Amino acid sequence: MNFELDTEQDMLRATVRDLLAGAYDVEARNRVAESDLGWNRDVWKQLAELGVLGLPFAEEHGGMGAGPVEVMAVMTEIGRALAPEPVLDAVYLPGWLIAEVGSEEQRSEILPRLSEGTTLLAFAHDEPGSRWPHTEVATTAVRDGDAWELSGRKNPVLHGDCADTFVVSAQLPTGGVGLFLVDAGADGLTRTSYRTNDERRGAQLVLDDVVATPLGEVADASAAITAAQVRAQAALCAEAVGALDSSVQLTTNYLKQRKQFGVPLSMFQALTHRAADMYVLYELASSMSLYATMALADGIVDPAIASRAKLQVGRSARKIGQESVQMHGGIGVTAEHSIGHYLSRLTAIEHTLGTMDDHLRVLSGGLKDYDLVEITGM
Repeated sequence: MNFELDTEQDMLRATVRDLLAGAYDVEARNRVAESDLGWNRDVWKQLAELGVLGLPFAEEHGGMGAGPVEVMAVMTEIGRALAPEPVLDAVYLPGWLIAEVGSEEQRSEILPRLSEGTTLLAFAHDEPGSRWPHTEVATTAVRDGDAWELSGRKNPVLHGDCADTFVVSAQLPTGGVGLFLVDAGADGLTRTSYRTNDERRGAQLVLDDVVATPLGEVADASAAITAAQVRAQAALCAEAVGALDSSVQLTTNYLKQRKQFGVPLSMFQALTHRAADMYVLYELASSMSLYATMALADGIVDPAIASRAKLQVGRSARKIGQESVQMHGGIGVTAEHSIGHYLSRLTAIEHTLGTMDDHLRVLSGGLKDYDLVEITGM
């Protein structure tokens, strides 16, 4: 089978790679990470001008009409460069919900601004004490005349610190989980921002009778939420693969350059075996990420496929990240070297939308759904 990108997809990947490589070395990334925003608005503007922010959205809504393969190519380069721009959290994930659930008026109004980079959204779904894949939502939506009011707490809301509007999930009076739009400056909304372990940003939202606008019809949106999370998991896997590629390359280059007892570290057989194991784990992660992406490209939105991919990517990420830092020695835990930052980001990805244990639990719980094959003639 041919798993190569076509000419246009390869050009997109190369363009994004050149842009991010020119914007970020370890010093530039550290400066941006220490800023209040945590990412670079100039890079954001360039991504918008390239059409990266509007990739998955329909052309009639200001997007590029691209598919999962193009999203995979972009997210891989974001991971490779360790770029902190919130493309997934502030655009793709909430944008998928707008495109799927929103009214035509909402899609026509919001998606073009997302593609232009002039509006930032955040999906406020997780709640304190919840664990993926949680289906219970404690935040409530109550109708007051012609208006809807939301009350509850959302945390963590990834990149909720800079969002202009939130897509908030809430329990409907009739049952099911609905989606609502809440302006960041709405009365009754308290937003507390914080830094995450990977030097990104998040926020906690407290909603106290906050007036909200229904996203599309007021109906159960659980299926749309699950589908958006499957797409986000595939995107996270692609980002992790890019970060893993850089981690392996940095480590193997270091082994070739660093000398001990007068010879390069790559001459020590034990280290070369460990480096070879890292490469095998990288190939496993890359293959599973591609599997998840190709399923989406074929119109298959299967949570089990996303869980299989994220489980293997998480396993590869943990082992490669730890091995990379260890083989770099003391420099691997300094802020001046990028390898430790890759480990931090890979760890955060592994804990987003389900840890390895969460996905293993879900997959093992679904074994009962498979038919046993009876082997005869033995």
